[in-house]
Formats: sequence, C-alpha cells, structure tokens
Amino acid sequence: MKRKSISIPVYMIIGLAVIGLTTQLFTNTVSFINSMLISIGVGVILFTIIYFLFIRKKNSSNEMKKYKQAVKQSKAKYHHQKPVHKATAAKEQPSNALRKKRNKRAAHLRVIDGNKHKRKDRASF
Repeated sequence: MKRKSISIPVYMIIGLAVIGLTTQLFTNTVSFINSMLISIGVGVILFTIIYFLFIRKKNSSNEMKKYKQAVKQSKAKYHHQKPVHKATAAKEQPSNALRKKRNKRAAHLRVIDGNKHKRKDRASF
C-alpha cells in the first residue's frame, strides 16, 4: 500500500513538469531552447569528466593489457596467409624450407625417453 501512496505524488510531479515544459515551449521558445542546450552541455561535460576520471581507468586495467598482449601474440603465431588461387598453386612446387617445416615436430610435443636399457631380457628365462 505504501507503494501506491508514493506513486501518486510522483505522477503529479511528472505531470506538472510536462505542463510546465509545454507552456514554456509555446510562450518563451528561445529561452526554453537556450536552457535545454545549456542543460545538455552541462550533462555532456559532467559525463566526460566522470568517464575520464573513473571509467577509463577501470577499462585499462592490468587484465585488459594482458588480454590485448595475448591477442597480439596469438595473431602473430597463427597468422594466416591470403588464400592462393588453384591455378597458381598447382604450378608452384613447395620449396625446401616449406618441406623442412612440414617435417619438423610440433613445438608443444616432445618425446620422453623411458628406461628401455634397464628392461630385463625376457627371452633369457
């Protein structure tokens, strides 16, 4: 019930504000436009001040810098070349450097040597 008692005065204030704005618009148009432009200008200035003091620092956090660095490294590592037309690709032979690169092991895989020399000879039983 308290919510309904609060909403009636709020609606009355909003209605009076709309009536006041419309009467000022029709009776004193230049002053109304001037005051609206000043209000918008002050709002923009306050927003830019708040943005540059608080919000921009929040967005340029250490995590964001690390993320941008990781994206940059990923793009450098997985840089894809432009697709080559089939007619030109059939004519070209892969060079020796490309062949060596294909045969090279992946950097993230490695062979772990076990203890093969320490195994017992099963045939000697």
